[in-house]
Amino acid sequence: MRRTTAPRAAALAAAALSPILPVLLGAGPAQAHGAPTTPVSRVYACSPEGGPAAGSAACRAAVAANGAPFTAWDNLRVPDVGGRDRSTIPDGKLCSGGLPAYRGLDLARSDWPSTRLTPGGTLRMTYVSTIPHTGTFAFYLTKPGYDPSQPLTWDDLPERPFAEVRDPALRDGAYRLTAKLPADRAGRQVLYTVWRNSSTPDTYYSCSDVVFPDKAAAAPPPAAKTTAAAAKSPSAAVSAPAGAGTGTTTSAAPARGTVAASGAPAAAAPASTPVASASGAGAGPSAPLLAGGAAAVLVLTGGATLVLRLRRR
Repeated sequence: MRRTTAPRAAALAAAALSPILPVLLGAGPAQAHGAPTTPVSRVYACSPEGGPAAGSAACRAAVAANGAPFTAWDNLRVPDVGGRDRSTIPDGKLCSGGLPAYRGLDLARSDWPSTRLTPGGTLRMTYVSTIPHTGTFAFYLTKPGYDPSQPLTWDDLPERPFAEVRDPALRDGAYRLTAKLPADRAGRQVLYTVWRNSSTPDTYYSCSDVVFPDKAAAAPPPAAKTTAAAAKSPSAAVSAPAGAGTGTTTSAAPARGTVAASGAPAAAAPASTPVASASGAGAGPSAPLLAGGAAAVLVLTGGATLVLRLRRR
């Protein structure tokens, strides 16, 4: 009797659970739907699957503030938002979506694992997901002058996203999204991604820390330019530093009245500098030599005339 009772009891239990089994599974990890892995989001970087980034100082602090590891990195979702993001998600809690289980993601730090981007370039996002859904991805980028040492607020983000992608296809377990980045960002910023599902009542939120080149480092040095006066007059090209007014440094003598780098007055340059003829006819003597020869001829001629006069007397 015992041998037949156990299997029958198991069968009866399975039959009793079968109607509610999908509901139980739906409430568990099967409802986890994704997060950005490129540019890496905070929740993924600090998860057990985040690789070396998970051991960073920022991630260790986030896990400590959280009180638990970010094992469910693909389940940061808030139901029934209905597009009311700014009134539903409190300031300072944008990265966690206001969920206590992810509060460590809201720490104001400037050392979160980050991804380098190019101003005005193309954003290429990989958003890993386990279940396909319809909906719209909206991309926000913190405004110029964003301070990462302060909690992220809605005022740090523009009113409208810089790009949106609607109903992309899920391929090989990920959505691959592209968008043109704003061209006026520099330094450390936050890429804030909002995925508003239309096939479920859920909205997903994520923070990806990104770094743009500083404007000073990105701007090329100005090229030296030759002024129109220097191009027309050879003497001007010698006396005026090439590239004057362009911010470049030259080895030509400083103009009269300028101060050298050491602070002492620079030696005054001559008002003009003799320059060889640009025509190339330089075989004859120079003007000073011609003038001296003429004076010598006059002296000799005058002397001969005086001797003749004395003989006639």
